[in-house]
Amino acid sequence: MNLIVAGARKEYEDGLSVAELIVIENVETPMYVSVSVNDEFIKSGEFETTIMKENDNVEFLYFMGGGE
Repeated sequence: MNLIVAGARKEYEDGLSVAELIVIENVETPMYVSVSVNDEFIKSGEFETTIMKENDNVEFLYFMGGGE
């Protein structure tokens, strides 16, 4: 199955969950990452049950605080 992950087209096995993709992609601090699939945010409690589909567009996002 082909996915677009962080702007790059990559091939993965069928039936991959968001949680498995996070591990495969070696995402830093996975407990703090937000994941969007096709521009829709996935709740962290749904990472295990959300299964990727052909040509899904996946982004890993980190929200940072700070400022003055």
